[in-house]
Amino acid sequence: MSLRESLKILVVDDMSTSRGLLLQALDSLGIRNVEYATDGKNAIQKARTNPPHLVLSDLYMPEMNGLQLLQHLRHDPVTKRIGFILITGRSDEKVIKTGKSLGMNNFLPKPFTVADIKATIEAVVGRL
Repeated sequence: MSLRESLKILVVDDMSTSRGLLLQALDSLGIRNVEYATDGKNAIQKARTNPPHLVLSDLYMPEMNGLQLLQHLRHDPVTKRIGFILITGRSDEKVIKTGKSLGMNNFLPKPFTVADIKATIEAVVGRL
């Protein structure tokens, strides 16, 4: 089984349009083992119940943003080793620096292409 077939990804985004674009891009890359959550709290539950290899999370979400989600995942023994890619339209140096200090594995700026997503994921998990 190839990495593309076995890789389990959790997409976290409160906006259905953004989430849909991510899900379509992953599907076009042949990544089919994908779940999604519409907020950080739901993402934590899903990650604890059925840990993915990688989380792709939007930065700006109500109640719990992507950096807060990352912090929760890193402090939980069940989820602390899950790969984490932060996605945002605002590539603010402070956000990236904070993400790295919390254990973010990579960063994907919006707007993105399928090739951008592939390169960003491969930088974390290896060649698809």
